[in-house]
Amino acid sequence: MPKKKDYQVVILGSGPAGLTAALYASRANLEPLLVEGGGSGDPTDLPGGQLMLTTDVDNYPGFPEGILGPELMDRMRKQAARFATEFTSGALKHVDLSVRPFNLTLDEGRVTAHTLIVATGAQARWLGLPDELEFRTKHGGVSACATCDGFFYKGKDVLVVGGGDTAMEEATFLTKFADKVTIVHRRDDFRASKIMLEKARKNRKISWLLDTVLERYLGGAGKGVTGAAVRNLKTGAAGEVAAGGIFMAIGHEPNTALFKGKVELDSNGYMLTRSGTTATSVPGVFAAGDVQDHRYRQAVTAAGSGCMAAIDAEKFLGH
Repeated sequence: MPKKKDYQVVILGSGPAGLTAALYASRANLEPLLVEGGGSGDPTDLPGGQLMLTTDVDNYPGFPEGILGPELMDRMRKQAARFATEFTSGALKHVDLSVRPFNLTLDEGRVTAHTLIVATGAQARWLGLPDELEFRTKHGGVSACATCDGFFYKGKDVLVVGGGDTAMEEATFLTKFADKVTIVHRRDDFRASKIMLEKARKNRKISWLLDTVLERYLGGAGKGVTGAAVRNLKTGAAGEVAAGGIFMAIGHEPNTALFKGKVELDSNGYMLTRSGTTATSVPGVFAAGDVQDHRYRQAVTAAGSGCMAAIDAEKFLGH
């Protein structure tokens, strides 16, 4: 249960953005309350965010030998706690931004907040296939971030699932490492912009598997993903495709459902922030991390925007 009823700063989310915001807010003596989330019942919705499902993190500065995702988040949490950040488990159930201070209904009670930092992140869209979570975490080989994981697929053949700009961008990026990249798309036309599509088509390392869906991952413990069972939607023909890695590029969904109609969002549901700041359309509400970032989606950029949000909140409060 929260120790108080009224807080200068409440932070929603315990990924890199939320924990960095908590670190900076607590060092500014704002005594923030951080709501850790993980209250949806979804096995991928964990306190600590998406890095809790990531094994090796090799691109976070300061760890030349790499670090496990859960270990990185544990270290960040302990650092925020060192400066008296208060933590509460569960999730936000309802928010009223029409009054000041803001009214928040949490799993563990009601509190008011003079400023609110939203760092609830975004979820990659997945296919929902059997054993998908196992291949994302324990077995390895299934990812939704080429920038994060592309380096590990040097000399391999990989699949990229999707037909939009993200799929073209991820596939093109992966050709820096993989021997061959196959774009798997359920149709034979694309949502991708013409320029992105043409760039991918001109790349000799990229091949195409159209009108096709993945139905099952191949591989398992000790060997990771070795390919996928696929089916052609027009002919019904089934087959298998060998691959050392499979990348999802079918979009992300920001965790902003409770803020629809209360804070200005873009057409995809991401929180809009004023240029150069983390300020949203509601004075006193700030957004950090993947909840407002559909472009970079990296732990280090999330942490940076968490720092910005805490400083923006401190200035708003006049401290």
